[in-house]
Amino acid sequence: MTYILAIDQGTTSSRAIVFDKNLQIVGSDQREFPQNFPDSGWVEHDPEDIWASVVAVMKGAVQKAGIEPDQIAAIGITNQRETTVVWDRETGKPIHNAIVWQDRRTADFCRKLKEEGLEAEVTERTGLLLDPYFSGTKLRWILDECGRRDGLLFGTVDSFLIWRMTEGKSHVTDATNACRTMLSNLSTGEWDADICKMLDVPIGMLPKVLDSAADFGTTDILGPSIPILGVAGDQQAATVGQACFGKGMMKSTYGTGCFALLNVGETPVVSKNRLLGTVAYQIDGKRTYALEGAIFVAGAVVQWLRDGLGIIAKAADTHPLAEKADPNQRIYLVPAFTGLGAPHWDPDARGAIFGLTRNSGPAEFARAALESVGYQTRDLVDAMAADVGGLGDTVLRVDGGMSASDWAMQFLSDILGAPVDRPKVLETTALGAAWLAGMRAGVLPGMDEFAATWAVEREFQPRMQEAEREARYRGWQAAVRRTMG
Repeated sequence: MTYILAIDQGTTSSRAIVFDKNLQIVGSDQREFPQNFPDSGWVEHDPEDIWASVVAVMKGAVQKAGIEPDQIAAIGITNQRETTVVWDRETGKPIHNAIVWQDRRTADFCRKLKEEGLEAEVTERTGLLLDPYFSGTKLRWILDECGRRDGLLFGTVDSFLIWRMTEGKSHVTDATNACRTMLSNLSTGEWDADICKMLDVPIGMLPKVLDSAADFGTTDILGPSIPILGVAGDQQAATVGQACFGKGMMKSTYGTGCFALLNVGETPVVSKNRLLGTVAYQIDGKRTYALEGAIFVAGAVVQWLRDGLGIIAKAADTHPLAEKADPNQRIYLVPAFTGLGAPHWDPDARGAIFGLTRNSGPAEFARAALESVGYQTRDLVDAMAADVGGLGDTVLRVDGGMSASDWAMQFLSDILGAPVDRPKVLETTALGAAWLAGMRAGVLPGMDEFAATWAVEREFQPRMQEAEREARYRGWQAAVRRTMG
């Protein structure tokens, strides 16, 4: 029993990876599932699609690894955060589609609470802002829409999967997922009765909160009974996988969105720049906190180039296309397709392009799309530096699909004016979940030894002159202001 199975349940696909005791990947499987857009700004998943995809990739990964299920010591789960599921305790059936983290349908309700002057209390208690992004208002919407009754359970995707995997024996979550619901008190780690009352959410339908490495139950989906011993939201799992265990360490993950986390140690930091206070991980009852900046659209802007505009056939085409762009055109693409995240938090903003000329074409669009990710990351890094009094010589560790693009990472380093490190293992989200489960199972090493295994594949150093960097960034800031009206 020397293998760990990590389940990485994401926004557009589910993946499972089998790691050996040296944290080498020996098998993996991935399945996409449908995205549902029932109205403007609304995004839903059918929980049954998520469940079916997870079961399929668990079996597929084990088969591709060429191992027997009884060789798996533990299962770790990492998941898209804030996505909200409500199901019936007796039947296990969801009462509504899952409302995805990107969904903006509760913007008017959040605005109403802000007008009542409640955002300061929400931030003080939860570390979060009043925004449709978080689970609390999504949960209220489902209860109002589908009717309130006894026997309903709420969970983020991790909770729903564990409930199904344990056949209803475990209704649990971990501290990193709980803190993203806007229902959990950041300082105590417990569900906040006052916030639940504010949102009219029954506290009894919420899952039990455990450490990120804990006994979440056992599952026999693969045949033998296997313990689930590690759970973390995807961005926190990536923080663990990047071994950002020291105060001041920072990582940024580029998936559908972009999420940067700065480890701030054992005491939460209240942001003055509209960043989020969050739990980085909780081990042995001890919480380590982070500041987080969330960008809603990163890799999704490349998907838009492919699926919306049809100017590329695959994501990798953006790199050579961007290199062909006219260097004299300064085009800014603000990809506010579902509003703007940190540090602006404008749910009503929508995407815009500035600086088009008669000669603007696919190459300029591709370059502007890749650059938008760097500019948005600069927004987050500057806000973090202001909140903690400067970042000093902090190096940004990057991961996620877009981090594989040398062009995008070089521009990121250029616009930050700081080094960017890309690790040898890019599957840091699954790696974090695997380490949490394997460490708990006694198969994998402790924190210090695990951190010592982290290795850089390439470090990007800034090449852009400071005057050009700042001029470009001022142009970006102007474009964002115009996007926000």
